[in-house]
Parts: sequence; structure tokens; C-alpha cells
Amino acid sequence: MTSPRHASSHPSTALLTDHYELTMVQAARHSGTAERRSVFELFPRRLPEGRRYGVVAGVGRALDALESFRFDAPAIAALEGVVSADMLEWLASYRFTGDVWGYPEGEVYLPHSPLLVVEGSFAEAVLLETVLLSIYNHDSAIASAASRMVLAAGGRPCIEMGSRRTHEQAAVAAARAAYVAGFDATSNLAARQLHGVPSTGTAAHSFTLLHDSESEAFTAQVETLGVGTTLLVDTYDVREAVRLAVEVAGTGLGAVRLDSGDLGLVAREVREQLDQLGASATRIVVTSDLDEHAIAALAAAPVDAYGVGTQLVTGSGHPTCGFVYKLVAREGDDGEMVSVAKRSTDKASIGGRKYALRRRSALGVAQAEVVGIGTAPEDDGDDRALLVPLVEGGVVVGREPLDAARARHRAALAELPRAVTMMSAGEPVVPTVFEGS
Repeated sequence: MTSPRHASSHPSTALLTDHYELTMVQAARHSGTAERRSVFELFPRRLPEGRRYGVVAGVGRALDALESFRFDAPAIAALEGVVSADMLEWLASYRFTGDVWGYPEGEVYLPHSPLLVVEGSFAEAVLLETVLLSIYNHDSAIASAASRMVLAAGGRPCIEMGSRRTHEQAAVAAARAAYVAGFDATSNLAARQLHGVPSTGTAAHSFTLLHDSESEAFTAQVETLGVGTTLLVDTYDVREAVRLAVEVAGTGLGAVRLDSGDLGLVAREVREQLDQLGASATRIVVTSDLDEHAIAALAAAPVDAYGVGTQLVTGSGHPTCGFVYKLVAREGDDGEMVSVAKRSTDKASIGGRKYALRRRSALGVAQAEVVGIGTAPEDDGDDRALLVPLVEGGVVVGREPLDAARARHRAALAELPRAVTMMSAGEPVVPTVFEGS
């Protein structure tokens, strides 16, 4: 696996924000409230409709973005006329010096889980709202869909191949998020370069159509990539292509790929033909607008791996998680912290700094997501703390290898009740319970 690019080489992220974040800070500086100690919380009010759990992804990208959140000369120039000259001067020296706690990457989340707790001055913390929400909403949506697909695959490898179905930069983030949630590889080479995600790929229909015959195309591919390659066999006639594939590569052919038709039926026919030709070890890879439900429907078919594109990079019907970033506490005139909350209909928030625990049975099975206000109770052995330090005094302390997030996700899923494996719509797999004062 290649080494991901270090965050220090990232361009400025300061303008990946909304206009009103800056005008709020300008007005708060005018009123003398900009430096009030504040606590913001990033959380979901609910899961996407029908989903039983969500997956936290984008943490590493968010930490990189925070580290690169600097108003450099080009950014300042772009803001002339947006805010005052005095505000521009303040922005030029902006640095986040506060603290951040959060659910680590790969963790499972439920309604009202406090995924991030950001503490600092109002001016420092509010400016991070848009970029944090942008990263978390996108990456967690992709990871949540990917996790369900991996569960449906039942241990068979899943390959992310949706780059051509989304924005070019979103494609890179999607590949990373899918890898966190258990996908084995991506077709996207930028994700390999930037994040160390393993990449894979062989040939498309155009390669076959380029040659005068399917046999010539297969021969060229095998001679350059070896007999372990994957040959695409549905450009013309599948049965004839499978015969040619084994004729050209021999019984050691790595895999064939199916990209159209009734995948379950065709896979069974191809498996039977491969076995008859002596290519019993040749794998069958299927693609073509798969989602978790289509993958589950293929559970009994002789399929060895799945390539997933459009449905993955669009969150399989839920392209965002609905996360919000709200002020939940701020410094009062006496210097003490005061709980604050939005109370509007259907969009109410719960004030106060939160803690979060995963309550488990004696057998280690999750029973509830415990969200409390105030000081977390002492660990009794059954409540697993979910918030970890990510930033201390403006310095990132929570960066970790992507493989650690993958391992965490596997462990988090294993802790949930068996209902987590159900692809049908349902309520959250465990309830959220509120505690504290």
C-alpha cells in the first residue's frame, strides 16, 4: 500500500465555508462576544429513513482540513468587499487554538450521537462549521451505504468503482470512506495516492471493441497483465466469450466479469461452464448498478466479488446524513458556562456539553447509545466511552492510519445486535438514551 500524502501539503481550506460564517464573526467582534468560550456539537437528529445505524467517516480528512484552515493571501484577496478591513486583518492571523473530541473514524453512530464536540472561542469554532459538516455529511453517507453493502456481501470482496458517477474530488473521498467501511479496493488512483487505498482494474468494453476480435483483445490483456487478470465477457455473447477466455488464458484464468443481464442467472451459467472447462478456480466478478439489496439478492449465486459504483457514491439513496453543527454551551457574563439550545419546531437541539457511551450487555452486545450532559459516570465495565481527543490546544492528536479505522468498524459492527444485518427498513438497531442533568 502506498503512503498517503501528509496534511501539510494540503491547500488552504478556509474558503470552503459559507459567507455568513464570516459576517457572524465580524458582528460578534463588534458586540464583544466573539471571544466567549463556546462549545459546538456536530450530531444527527435522526438516521436517514429506514436505516438502522450509521458509520462515522471523514474524521481524518476533517483533521487535515482543520490543520489547513488558514486565510492565506489569495483567500484574503478573495474576501475584499465581503467583510471589513479590520476583519480581514483578523482572519489573516486566524488559527484554531481550541480542543476537539469526537467519535473515532469507523465507529457506528445513532440518533443524537455527539460525533464532534468543538470547544474554543465562538469566533474560532464557528468558522469550522461548514467544512466540518461538508466532510462528515458526505463521507459518513458513503461509509454508511458501504457498510450495508459489505454486510450483504457476506464476506465476498467489494470493489468501489463509482468515480465517473460523481464529482471528481467527491470520488476520491468516497473511495476512502468505502474503504473505512470494509470495501477491499477502489478503481480510483487518486485515492491510492492520497489515502493509500488499494486500487484494482483491468479493462472495459471499449478495449474489446478496439480489437478485430474478442480473442485478440483477450490475448493482448493476458500477455500484458498475466493469466491472473479479469476478462470482461459480456461485450458480445457471454458463453462464447467464456470459452475464448479459457482458451486464451488457460484454466488458471483469474476471473471473468459480468456487467449486464440477470446477474444471478448468468453467473450460474458461467460457473457451470467454467467448471466444465476445468477453470474451477476462476472467480466471477459482477458489476452493473448494484446496491445492498441487489447484492443480498445474489447471496445464493456463485459470485465471488462485487464492483459497486453509482449507488455507493450517492449513498444508496441517502447522499447526506443530515448532520448539524450547533452551539450547545457558551460562556456567560460571570465566566461560567451556560447551556444553550435551539427550540424551534422539529429542529430542537439539546443544550449542554455531552458525553457518549455505548451500553453493552454482559455478553458484550450493544443495548443503548447513552448520551449525557455533564460529567460522564465512572466506567462500570459495561459502558464503552465513545468520545476521544482529536485536537488539543489547536494541535491535531487524533490522526491514525486508515487501517485502524477499518478495524474499528469491524469491531463496532460485531458489537451490535444481529438485526444490524437486516437490509429491510427499520428502526435504529439500539435506542438512544439521555442521561445527566
